[in-house]
Amino acid sequence: MAELSFPLPDLGEGLIEATILEWLVAEGEQVERNQPLVEVETTKSALELPSPQAGKVVRTHGGPGDTIEVGETLIVFEVPDDTAGIVGTVPQESAPKRRVRLSANLDED
Repeated sequence: MAELSFPLPDLGEGLIEATILEWLVAEGEQVERNQPLVEVETTKSALELPSPQAGKVVRTHGGPGDTIEVGETLIVFEVPDDTAGIVGTVPQESAPKRRVRLSANLDED
């Protein structure tokens, strides 16, 4: 198993921090991708942040009323080693396929 942290993302133009209103998950809880994790408030709005992945919640950082800056760790997940890398797929490099253009010889007499 590997630990993977999720920092507070950039939530909009000029926002540098958010205040935690309420955690919607608890340490030790298994979460699914896109499940709401936490409700935060910025100077512009209040919103729920979804989980970027499935995994077990190891630690949450901050409690209700605490301010977290963009880029600071918000939550840490425990995930299987094979899913701890890049999210998505990496394109495989391959040699370009050669195209052959066939044309009919129309000059036959």
